[in-house]
Amino acid sequence: MAVQRRPVPRPPRTTRGDQPCALPEVTLAGADTEDLVSALLCRVGEDLTREGLLHTPQRVARSLEFLTSGYGADLDAVVNGAVFAEDYSEMVLVKDIEVYSLCEHHLLPFFGRAHVAYIPDGRIIGLSKLPRLVDVFARRLQVQERLTTEIAEAVDEVLAPAGVGVIIEAVHLCMMMRGVQQQNSRTVTSSMRGVFLGDPRTRDEFLSLVHGDVRRTP
Repeated sequence: MAVQRRPVPRPPRTTRGDQPCALPEVTLAGADTEDLVSALLCRVGEDLTREGLLHTPQRVARSLEFLTSGYGADLDAVVNGAVFAEDYSEMVLVKDIEVYSLCEHHLLPFFGRAHVAYIPDGRIIGLSKLPRLVDVFARRLQVQERLTTEIAEAVDEVLAPAGVGVIIEAVHLCMMMRGVQQQNSRTVTSSMRGVFLGDPRTRDEFLSLVHGDVRRTP
């Protein structure tokens, strides 16, 4: 009876290439983002010649351009005249606006939901413009506290309403992937203006309308 031979095991796979990485000569002043990313990849010990990384610097450059596009945004251009006279004085609330941003401390994402409300004072805004205003400030290096305040200030500036309320709930990868490594913690921030700040009934109505969503996982 012939003895069956066990197959020779394959060598372990590695994500690294075989070529040592030569750190690119990069001058910070005027350097392309692609060159800076290439230098960073070399710094962490990667091989720029391996297949998976051949176009990574270009992809990262395009990604960063999109994720930080809020710096070049103009509020008037974003609103684009979509403010209308209207005799309506009850609360307008857009819930569950998706938020994706980059933490300025570690350049890691944080993401969640924003709830934006206002009480009109003779003017309303096209509903789609509120998520666009959120994106303007989310697509910058941020901390959640400032992001919440900037959204409220922008709505207040554009509409001059009787009041503005903004709540953001988000999870932060800088807390989940590193540091304290808390997988189930959430950060909730709020910013109130006008009657949302001064009138407890208006504030309570706002909080009751978003209460269920604030406790839900993004």
